[in-house]
Order: sequence, then C-alpha cells, then structure tokens
Amino acid sequence: MRRLQAAHTLTVQRLPVAVEGQWWRRRAKSMLMLMLVAAVTMWLRPLVTAQPLCHARTVRTGKVFNVIQDVQGDRLYFQSTTRLIKHPCKKNIALYLGKQVFFTTDNFETSLLPFTIPTSMQVGVPEVTSAHFAGSLLLLVVNHKVYTYDYESNSWNLSLGIKHPVTHVSGDNCCYTGSLFCVDVSNLVFAYFRGDQIGMFKYSDHPLNRSLGLSFDYNGTLDIVIAPGQKGILLLWFEKSLLFSHNAGQLVDTVRVKKGDQTLFTSIFEAPITIHNIAVNENELAVITQEDNLYYGNLGIVPSSIIKFADQHIWSEEAALMFRSSGILEILTPLRDAAFAAFDFQKCLVNIQAILMDPELHVGRCNIEFLKGEFTYRMYTIDMHSQLELTALLIPQPGTSLIPLVMVSNPHSLGFQATFYESGYTSDGNTKYKLHKNLSSFQGCYSLITQVPLPCSLKRATMSTLTVDIANKEISCVDIKPLSTLISVGCDLDKKIVIQNTVSACSKGVLDASALQDNYSFIIEKEFYDPGFQGRQSSQDLRVFYSYQQLGCPLLVYYDTPWKPVVELWRKDRFQEVVGAEYVLLEVNGQFSYSYSQTAKSAMCVSQPQNWTTMIKETGGPFLWNRENYVSCHDPNNDAPLRWPDVQYQILGGRTANQIIFSHNNGFYVFYISIVDPYYSYCQLETVFSIYVYGAFPVQLVSPGVVTVLLISSILGSVWLAYMIPRLLRTAHGCRMKRFVAELYGRCKTVCQFRASATARTGTEPLGRHRSSYGGRSDH
Repeated sequence: MRRLQAAHTLTVQRLPVAVEGQWWRRRAKSMLMLMLVAAVTMWLRPLVTAQPLCHARTVRTGKVFNVIQDVQGDRLYFQSTTRLIKHPCKKNIALYLGKQVFFTTDNFETSLLPFTIPTSMQVGVPEVTSAHFAGSLLLLVVNHKVYTYDYESNSWNLSLGIKHPVTHVSGDNCCYTGSLFCVDVSNLVFAYFRGDQIGMFKYSDHPLNRSLGLSFDYNGTLDIVIAPGQKGILLLWFEKSLLFSHNAGQLVDTVRVKKGDQTLFTSIFEAPITIHNIAVNENELAVITQEDNLYYGNLGIVPSSIIKFADQHIWSEEAALMFRSSGILEILTPLRDAAFAAFDFQKCLVNIQAILMDPELHVGRCNIEFLKGEFTYRMYTIDMHSQLELTALLIPQPGTSLIPLVMVSNPHSLGFQATFYESGYTSDGNTKYKLHKNLSSFQGCYSLITQVPLPCSLKRATMSTLTVDIANKEISCVDIKPLSTLISVGCDLDKKIVIQNTVSACSKGVLDASALQDNYSFIIEKEFYDPGFQGRQSSQDLRVFYSYQQLGCPLLVYYDTPWKPVVELWRKDRFQEVVGAEYVLLEVNGQFSYSYSQTAKSAMCVSQPQNWTTMIKETGGPFLWNRENYVSCHDPNNDAPLRWPDVQYQILGGRTANQIIFSHNNGFYVFYISIVDPYYSYCQLETVFSIYVYGAFPVQLVSPGVVTVLLISSILGSVWLAYMIPRLLRTAHGCRMKRFVAELYGRCKTVCQFRASATARTGTEPLGRHRSSYGGRSDH
C-alpha cells in the first residue's frame, strides 16, 4: 500500500519548466491542427452534403421529323411579369402568360406553339391584361375587350356583355362534390389619404355591402390571387409588396420574412426583395424573386410568413411557379428552339419537404401526426332552424400539444360551437383528440346555438367555408392540410310540406276512391268562381277534372266549422314538425265562396296587410306570393298606413288565429299553399291539396220563421174550428145551414141514382161514345 501510494504521489508531482513548455507547445500544435481540420470540414460540408434546390428536366416532343409548323393568327403576349394560371378543376389545363402566351391541356408535357387569336377577330394590339377560367371557357382581356375561348370546341367569341372588365386580377376556384363555387372578390377601391396610398375592399353582397373592409397601405398596382379552397384567402402583390387576407379582404396584413422563429422583416417592402412571381395552393405559398431566390411559407391562421431557401440559380425573366401537389413546386421556363416554332419547356421540381429538413433553415419538426375529417371536400346544406354536426380527429406528435382553431369565411350567416376533448390512445400510446363542431345558420333574429340577438335581415341564401387548422402548426407540416368544407346556408332541397289528411272523404264513405280515379269531374257554378281571381262571377259554369294521382283523396271538412289546414314539414321521408309559420291559400280554379275569420284590425296589424288582389296586380299573375315578396303587417318597419282596417286578413298561421269560413255550398276545393314567412326556411315551400266540404243542405225558399208561424197558426185555427162549429149549429142560422146541407145531399143522391139506372139499360158505354160498325171509336 505504501509503494502504490508513493508511486501515485510521483505521478502528480510538478514537471520541470523545460519539459512543461515542450508539452504545452505540442498540445497547442495539436489543437491548432484540429481547428484547421474542423474549419476545412465545415467549409467542405455544403459542397458535399448540400442538395440541389430543384431537379431540372426539359420537355421536348414532336420534333423528330423535320416538319415546319407555322403560327396562325396574332400572337398574344403579356406585358407584365410572368403568370401561370391553372384551371380550378382540371389540373392539366393551364395558361402561361409572358412574352409568349401558352395554353396547355397536358400540364406542359409537350412542346407548344405560342397561343394566338384568329386574325378575323381583329383585336388590334394582341396584349393580354387579364385571364380567367370558367368551366370550358378561357376568358381573356385583350386590348381592353373580353374574348372567350372554348377549348373543347376550339372556338373564339367576343363577349359583348362585359363592358368594364377587371384587370390585374387572377384567381382560382375549387371543385367540391356536387358544386362549383367561385369566391367573389367584388371591387377593390383605391384612394389617396394624407399623401398615402390607401386601399380597401367594397362588397356587393349582403351583409358586407353595408361597409368597406378595413383600409391598408399599398405602394403599387396590385395583382389579386384567390387561393383555392373557398376559404376567403386573398394574396395581393406586386414587385415590392405582398399582402395577405384570410377573410376576403375584410382584414389585410403584410407577409413577414422570417428565419426560424426570428422575424427579419415585417413586410416585403422593408426587405431587399423584388418579387417576380408567386404561386399558391390551399395552404402553401411560394415566391420567386429577381434576386434569384426562392421563398416558401404557409397560409395559416396566424400571420403568414415566408422563409428563404438556399441559393441556387433558378430565376429567369420567363420563369413561372406552380404547385404540382402539396409540397411539390414546379419552376416552369419556356425554351425557344431555333429550328422549330414550337417552344420546349424546362421543368424544375422542388421537393419542399426535403429542403425543409436542412438544419440551416432552423425549421422545427412537424408537431402533428394525424389530422383528418370525413367532411373534407364535401358540400353541406344548413337551412333555417337547422343544425349540422361535424367531427375531426387530431393526433399530436409525442411530447407536443396542439391548438386547434375553427374558422368560417362568412360569420354573418354561419355560427358554430366547437368542443375539443380526448377520445382515446393510439397503439403506440399517443393521445387522440376529437374536435366536435355544432353549426347553425343565423336565421330570424337569433342563433340557435348562442341565442344571441342578430339583425333580422338574412333572408337570402349565402355560402360559407368551414376550415379546421392548427394554430401552432410548424411550417414543416407540408403534408398536413387544413380540413375544409363548403357550407351552403340556404335551401335544403330534401324539405317539403305535406297537408295532414287524417280524415278524408274516402275513409268516411262520402266519396269513392275508385270513382275519383276513373276520369272523375265536377262542376263549379258560374256564380262561385272567377278565372281572373278577382272575386267576380263568371259567364259560364266550369267543368274540372279531378287529378287523383296528384291530389289523392280530398280532406273532409264540415262547412259550418271555421277551418285551416295542418301543415307538416318533412325531410325526405321523415316527419320534422308541424309548421307554425305564416302561409297563404288560393283556390286554383278561382273559387271565391269562402272568406276569412279575421280582419286587418282584429289581426292587430300596424300597417296595411297584403292580399291576393294586390299581389296578383303587382306580380302579374297568381301563385307568385312567396317569401321573397311577403311583407308582414306586424313589422314596425313597414311604413304602409293602415287605411282599411276592416279588410279581410288573408294570411294564415303565425301569431294570429285566422281561419277559413266556407259558404253554404258542398263541393271540391283545390288549394295552392305557400309558406311566406321569410325566416322559416330558405326554400320556397309550396304544394297543392284538395278538400271536400260537406253538410250544407239545400237552401230553403221560405225562412224557417215563416214556416213555424204558419204551422202554429194552422193548429190554432183547427182547434178554434173544432170548438166553434158545434156551437154555431145550435143557433137558428146553424139550423138553416143544416137543412140546406140535407136538401143538397138529397138532390145529389137522386141524380146519382138516376144516372146509375140509365147506364144499366143502355149498356156499359158512357154517354157521348159508342162502338162503330168497324170496331173503332167515334165521338158523339
């Protein structure tokens, strides 16, 4: 133990000064060599490990044989920087705008001749200032006129209906199942205010047309790009500006330039950037600059930003950008061929996901493992007094948390309530979350969910997009798209109204169903109908053939009981509710032998109510009174004075107890019914039904009172005669009457006996006739 301790003590003793100096020199030399090797390694690292920004290939087709192709017509050209506009639904159809214009139906996978317009169109200067796809048509603004090119029939036309085309606007639509809906950018108003250039959006549709969007600064002629997906995302840009709006221009913000989490510039105007071209898809943004740089960002809920990718020579004056799919960007450049008129195309594909893995970009790892909803890219309809429930599934990466957000592009007509909760675990232990959304339309004056009072003005159908996204989503989540669906706040075409017919004329034996189906007809007397629906008698009776297939067996109604139909709301084949909204009735054959139980005064109207006479005059015909032109007499904003309070109130349902009163007639009535309450449904709910009125006996010519008086008088007279005649016979005058009657009876008896004896002597022939020798009869 001592020896070991001594040996150990020797090893830690101080070295001599000379030996120590040599040791430190060798140590410093080694450290210097290591630093030099590290520096060389870091310098060589980009050369060894750096990936190219994009992989270029050239498209060259149709040039094997020496065939000269001539360009027919006037060559179109685009004066501004290049644009590339893709068809909203047909992804292989696109238009390239530059010094040469190219139209492709195969996504530029073949060499193309420059796009031309026929010389017969006489366009003059063939300069294109704007372009847009609409179905099978390509709309082009050429020399301040709008031309349409139908690429399916390869035909051109001059559009005379568009007098003031909007220039410098390009956009994209999005295809949903069963619908194609275009976001209306409306008008962009520019103004100068205190020496600054101020812009704001003006809207044409209610309710946004009540005010302008918030103002924003701009410093050049802006191009407007509508991002696909119908989420209201707009990008406004020119060379030194890039603005972003996620609510159709109501709020406009600048796009920031960032590096990692650090914001380098709060706007493009502050950055040393000159934009050449941009490309967008549903949630991605790419920018190519004249400084030969490529920037990338996402169109999230939080303020949008872009980051700069590694330097590589990608820019040219003819270059244009477009997204092939999520995370795949294409840089397209036309290439002139000296030997052929057709242009080739250089395509440089950029894999965004691979580039974002570069640690030099300081991009965080994607914090979302899974985001899915069955409602994506579908269209739903929400009518008034209706609700819709949607659910999304979210799974975060282990150790991360997500902040889900739900947005609607039209909050004026669509409201929602969202609930975020845990719903279980994955096989590897990750927590699963569900986002439940309960949506309803803002109808009437309140929301079904929030019960918040709202303006009573949303009578017309509207559209809105519902989007579910993650607020703290990393830019590296390229493949995680926001969940989006289209909501039509309008008529549910599966809704209909049905008249309750629990007691029919056939079930009670009043009418025979088989007879009604056998070409049955009935007569309406001329005193009870007017073909002009003005309540005047007609000149002749009307024969009406009964349509059993349409009307079925009529509802049975007793004539002497005030009546109104029980209206049911059905959706497909399921009963929903009994309609309590206001509606109107009109007999389709012009019968007017019924009235209403209430007047304008008894219905508590504050203004003159509408009726069928005035509505037929205003609309030019019957059956046109509906929710679009109905004005309630109980509306305090209705300024029509109540001049005739005793006029019949012809609206049923709603807040009143108004009913139909039939005249003393049996027979058929075929009614048209229309729901006119504008806050019950966006649909025009209407139908036709029949009733049979019974129980009215024929009208007596003499009133019952007169008959009663005569009957009582005859009874009393008989009693009086039975009392008075015996008394009169006991008087002298009565005795003379008795003798006179006895003598008269005796004389009549003698005459009758004489006639009987004479007949017996002469045969059976009566006096005045006898048989002739020829067997006939002759008069005496």
